[in-house]
Amino acid sequence: MNLIVDIGNTSTKLAVYDGCKKISVSRINELSCEELEKELSGIKIKKAIVSSVKKLPPYISDLFFTNIPLVHVLSNKSKLPFKIEYETPETLGTDRIAAVAGAFNLFPGAEILVIDAGTAITFDFLSAGIYKGGNISPGLTMRFKALNKFTGRLPLVAPTDNYTFPGRNTNDAIAAGVITGVTYEINEYIRTFEKKHTDFKIILTGGDSGYLKDKINYQLTYMPDIVIDGLNNILEYNAT
Repeated sequence: MNLIVDIGNTSTKLAVYDGCKKISVSRINELSCEELEKELSGIKIKKAIVSSVKKLPPYISDLFFTNIPLVHVLSNKSKLPFKIEYETPETLGTDRIAAVAGAFNLFPGAEILVIDAGTAITFDFLSAGIYKGGNISPGLTMRFKALNKFTGRLPLVAPTDNYTFPGRNTNDAIAAGVITGVTYEINEYIRTFEKKHTDFKIILTGGDSGYLKDKINYQLTYMPDIVIDGLNNILEYNAT
C-alpha cells in the first residue's frame, strides 16, 4: 500500500493507494502524531510520499522513516516525469508540482491549465511535458478575511450563493464583490489562454473548486483529488 500525505495551509489530506487504485481519502484539520497513528492503524504501508507547503513537523519524519520502508519527501529535486522551466524551482510549491504531475498523467503530451482554488488560487500551465510556470492569487477565504482584517468596520463574510447583485447591504456587497471577482478572474484567465492556445485542457481542483465549478463558463475537468493522484504518480515514479 502507498500512503499519500498532503499538508496544506489549512488542513492535511491523507490517502491510501494500492498501486494506482485509490483506496481511501481523509482530511485532518489538526495534524498530530496521535491522529496520524489512528488513521493508519491496521494498514500495512510499504511506500509513502509527503508534500508540505510549510515546514515538515519532525514527528512525521520520525514516525514515517521508522515504520515505512520507503519514504519520499517531495521537493524540486524529486525525479519527475515532466520538465520544469521555472527560474526559482526551489520556491515552487510542492502542491503545485503534484497537481501538474496528476494533470500530466491524466493528459500526457497535452497543453493543460491547472487551476487550484484553495487558500490561494494558483494557475499552472503544462505544455507538451514541460511546466511553463503559473500565477498565484488570493483565494476566496483569504479575500474575505483581508477585507475584515484591514478595515475598521467590514464584517467577516463566508462564501454563499444567497446574495444580491449588486449588493443591497454590506454583507451582500462583500459577497458579491469577492465571489464574482474570483469568478471573473478565473474566466478571464481561461479566455486569455484561449487566445494563444486553441486546444488545451482545463483542470479545476482545490478546496473551493466544488463551490466554483458551476460558476466557470468553460468546459473543464473537475478533479478534487488531482494533487494526491499526482503525489501517488510521483511516488511510483521515484520508486522505480
